[in-house]
Amino acid sequence: MSKFELKLPRMGESVAEATLTTWLKEVGDPIEMDEPVFEIATDKVDSEVPSEVEGVLLEKLFTIDDVIKVGETVAIIEVNGELSSSVGDVSEAQGIHKKPDDTEIEVPMEAVAMAEDMVSTARETADAPVRDYSASERFYSPLVRNIAKEEDISMEELDAIKGTGKEGRVTKNDILAYIGNRKSKEQEDVQTIEPEPQAAPSKPHKEVPMEKHQVPTVQSNVLDDEVIEMSRMGKLIAKHMVESVSTAAHVQSFIEVDVTNIVNWRNKVKDAFERAEGEKLTFTPIFMEAVAKALKKYPLMNISVDGERIIKKKNINIGMAAALPDGNLIVPVIKNADRLNLVGMAKVVNDLAHRARNNALKPDEIKDGTYTVTNVGTFGSVFGTPIINQPQVGILALGAIRKVPAVIETKEGDFIGIRNKMYLSHSYDHRVVNGALGSMFAKAVADYLENWEVTREL
Repeated sequence: MSKFELKLPRMGESVAEATLTTWLKEVGDPIEMDEPVFEIATDKVDSEVPSEVEGVLLEKLFTIDDVIKVGETVAIIEVNGELSSSVGDVSEAQGIHKKPDDTEIEVPMEAVAMAEDMVSTARETADAPVRDYSASERFYSPLVRNIAKEEDISMEELDAIKGTGKEGRVTKNDILAYIGNRKSKEQEDVQTIEPEPQAAPSKPHKEVPMEKHQVPTVQSNVLDDEVIEMSRMGKLIAKHMVESVSTAAHVQSFIEVDVTNIVNWRNKVKDAFERAEGEKLTFTPIFMEAVAKALKKYPLMNISVDGERIIKKKNINIGMAAALPDGNLIVPVIKNADRLNLVGMAKVVNDLAHRARNNALKPDEIKDGTYTVTNVGTFGSVFGTPIINQPQVGILALGAIRKVPAVIETKEGDFIGIRNKMYLSHSYDHRVVNGALGSMFAKAVADYLENWEVTREL
């Protein structure tokens, strides 16, 4: 028998630590090679960590919501046979060094008394009935079960809580919100049934006049307000946005684009494209292709800022903001976007969008972006003023495509017609990008879209 230390793996250069969100295995459970053991969350993405060996989970070294640094040992797995590399003792993995047997340690009397009190309390707790949630068909993390036991929540109550986690799991925030609502309800019930004090019948009621300086007070009822705890990702996004606004000098340029040719062309080829490629052809890969060409034309938009240095990026990696089911956003990155044709771009866009919605992105797929595009038109917005994704220097918002009356210029004269138009909103860092460059970049994207060849072949 030997022991293997399962460590938190490296998840990209910018990721130094992660939060343990779920244990997928309990002590004593068998584990197969490459089988997920626990789930972690970083400021980039949530992910499962698989085992590198086959064996039995011997010990957990961290609990739910603990922050773990990359390279730290998270679990000890007992493996049959010998491992190729020697593994340190479990106590060393935990940073515990044993003292020699002949070393005498003087223990203060206060510590002895405290230990006796703890033992007495533990015995009283052991005699008390403990709720068991193992009979439930629903999965609950150890943290959720411990909170439920401490708050004396029955299994029926726990099963009734609506979970917002992966596959409907009850998270720490879900159970804390339920406990908060339950306590508020109990306080409201107490206030409702509390009898009002009655005056003694032997004494006649005498009205006391109110002095001039007395003001009647009215208590506002806040029990109807719902308190929602921000999610972990929500807190990270909020912090990231505040840091971006306080760092970069945001300025915007807006341009209206006639995309009638693109709309007509897509309507003509989308069915054939889906039959041939097995993929839907949306407008997003077309816009991404236009942005990639504009970045190649204006490479000083494809930069980042490091203090007083400007880093000109070699690769064009476009981040694509995607909405998650819980309302948060994540930005998967299209690597080397300028090297993809339209078919390749469509496949990459569809794959990243699908896996983003299902929380299946890998850490490497959301890092190393050099420019970002967000489609606010998906939600009906005509245009927006997005916040730059640091340390990048620009972000382009795509507005909704609308049919509008427009002046059409021809050799025979001008006339009014119905055209498909949209707005591009370009936010850029005015510390390093001046108005001319920011506007020319947006114009380059617009020109590419307006000059779309209606006879283009896939």
